[in-house]
Amino acid sequence: MGAVKYSILDLAPVRSGGSIAETFRNTVDLAQHAEGWGFTRLWLAEHHNMPGIASAATPLLIGHVARETSRIRVGSGGIMLPNHAPLVIAEQFGTLETLYPGRIDLGIGRAPGGDGYTARALRRTLRQTGDDLPELLEELMGYLGPVAPGQLVGAYPGTGTNVPIYLLGSSTFSAQLAAKLGLPFAFASHFAPDLLMDAIGLYRAQFRASRYLDAPYVMAGVPVIAADTDGEAERLATSPKQRFLKLIRGEALFMEPPVESMEGLWNEAERQVVEGKLAVAVIGGPSKVRAGFAEFLAATGVDEVVLTCDAYSHADRLRSFELAAEAIAAI
Repeated sequence: MGAVKYSILDLAPVRSGGSIAETFRNTVDLAQHAEGWGFTRLWLAEHHNMPGIASAATPLLIGHVARETSRIRVGSGGIMLPNHAPLVIAEQFGTLETLYPGRIDLGIGRAPGGDGYTARALRRTLRQTGDDLPELLEELMGYLGPVAPGQLVGAYPGTGTNVPIYLLGSSTFSAQLAAKLGLPFAFASHFAPDLLMDAIGLYRAQFRASRYLDAPYVMAGVPVIAADTDGEAERLATSPKQRFLKLIRGEALFMEPPVESMEGLWNEAERQVVEGKLAVAVIGGPSKVRAGFAEFLAATGVDEVVLTCDAYSHADRLRSFELAAEAIAAI
């Protein structure tokens, strides 16, 4: 295996007792540190009607981060394309690519990024279910490429920018579509790891070379909580566990401070669900983190690891990413 790239998916988490303005400052600070630590890219994900996640206006936040950094790639992980007219996304990301040339990524997903009420508010109809993603994606790719003969509508800016597109998913649907179109594929194993190996296998087996990509390129999300000791990492990991517990209970996803134990906070069924969502998480001190990433990379053979971290303290998040970068670079 060649050198594995490592990147960050920042869900722009809002701390309990914190603010969205604080979150935005932390996102910029994280991106600036990530440049120095050798991360390839920092992505932000579209979510709506979710107190505790501040990345709803994803292209605006991407532009803010790109302006405050100089080298790291910045993009979406992802834009939920069925929520939008492809022309609008092409214009937005064409603008970003023009402002920050060679640094913008366009990751695409098909989930609504919120509940059914939010999907209706965004789309004005529930006729779009995500099954039309192939058609929407083809339209979007057309706007970002060169103008075709007889093309009546163009994206200005956007046309000819060829912003790199990545297809995201947590199922085999997106894996097969990415393979068919010859696009890079990013699997959301940071919260839905069950189909990771199935999706990777299908993508690699069915991949067709394209003008975008000669060979399969696989990215996978991995939650990380790294600290100076195993014990401290396990304590910090109670924050993402509480967040997943809130998710399955339908509660607001504010980041909660770590606790000494999760006992009494969940029942057995909830524990199993939360731990299942964190099945590929890497939690521990430096040596345990190195071993965890080595095991994950050996099992999956991915080209790029996309790290998430839901530590409550910004300083603890920075330390987790720093230790993770050192661990992966040493493998």
